[in-house]
Amino acid sequence: MKKQDSFDQHGGAQPPAAGAVPVQVTAEGRTRSEVARLLLEQGPMSAVAVAEQLGISPTAVRRHLDVLLADNEAETREAPRRGPRGRGRPAKLFLLTEQGRARFGHAYDDLAVAAVRFLAEHAGEDAVRAFAERRVAALVEPYQEAVTREGEPASRAGALAAALTREGYAASTRQVGAGEQLCQHHCPVAHVAAVFPQLCEAETEAFARLLGTHVQRLATIARGDAACTTHVPIDQMGIEARTPDGGTTA
Repeated sequence: MKKQDSFDQHGGAQPPAAGAVPVQVTAEGRTRSEVARLLLEQGPMSAVAVAEQLGISPTAVRRHLDVLLADNEAETREAPRRGPRGRGRPAKLFLLTEQGRARFGHAYDDLAVAAVRFLAEHAGEDAVRAFAERRVAALVEPYQEAVTREGEPASRAGALAAALTREGYAASTRQVGAGEQLCQHHCPVAHVAAVFPQLCEAETEAFARLLGTHVQRLATIARGDAACTTHVPIDQMGIEARTPDGGTTA
């Protein structure tokens, strides 16, 4: 069954993204939000306990719980037995999974910005730069061999896009004029990069080393663009070949 709505950190339905077609929040969706919030605040709980708290039938509650289970937003565990073991299956308790809790929002982005800001204030901009370089190195190094064994920058861009997609960046490539464009349609650190562009700069430099050519960052999600777009030239005339360690070859 398709999800009816999503929740913000206060439990309400999130507004649609800019340009998106508004989705009407149904009574079913609102009730499911209430079920999920109750599990967040008081779980693990039985279906009967949820029904009593919300004033609706256990049958209706179980229907919503089944959807949350199917969407991997809730899980079950057996209720602890009290007294002698009786007949029948033990009662089932419901609680939210990490995915279900994420629907209500996290403060991870704010925490990350605060941490990097603290680093900048107490260790200086060079420390922020070093942090950005280490982070992107940890991201791309596992895929260095798979990318650099490709001969041409365009082929390397495709291999890099596949690697970034495995890391959650939803990346793709497309040929545009005399070049290839590497597009990242998602950026897990966009909120932090909007404050500290060193993250984007270090990423661009790492891409250049991997692809063996100069690249140009055309757009970033951190600046409000729809995707992070990097131009990769495929005309090699006059372009100095780079080695993966950042050096150059004649």
